[in-house]
Amino acid sequence: MFGIPGKQAVTLTPAAVAQITKLMERDGRAGLRIGVKKGGCAGMEYTMDYVDEIAENDEVVEQDGACVAIAPMAQMFLFGTEIDYEVALLESGFKFRNPNVTDACGCGESIKFKDVDALTAEQSNS
Repeated sequence: MFGIPGKQAVTLTPAAVAQITKLMERDGRAGLRIGVKKGGCAGMEYTMDYVDEIAENDEVVEQDGACVAIAPMAQMFLFGTEIDYEVALLESGFKFRNPNVTDACGCGESIKFKDVDALTAEQSNS
């Protein structure tokens, strides 16, 4: 939908590939679907769910056995995002490094994106 020919919508670090592949194999799933929804103090939150079947309009990113499906409504907000998996002393989880985010809450769970018109213009100029 909002892609650039020859360029993946999102990129995965080796740590993210390893974790996604592990989850897919452990639970017998086709991949993970990522998206965004309204919520949190900054206005939007990322979503991540198992997927058994890839939907027709999902943008699919496959990398070294890991499969990520991007929900149609989230594609323009996630384009250019790097997904990593970090393990720390007290927590571990997926981290989204998204160039389209303009603000985030202090806990990092909620984000605010650039204006839709600005995102559309950037996609057109790429």
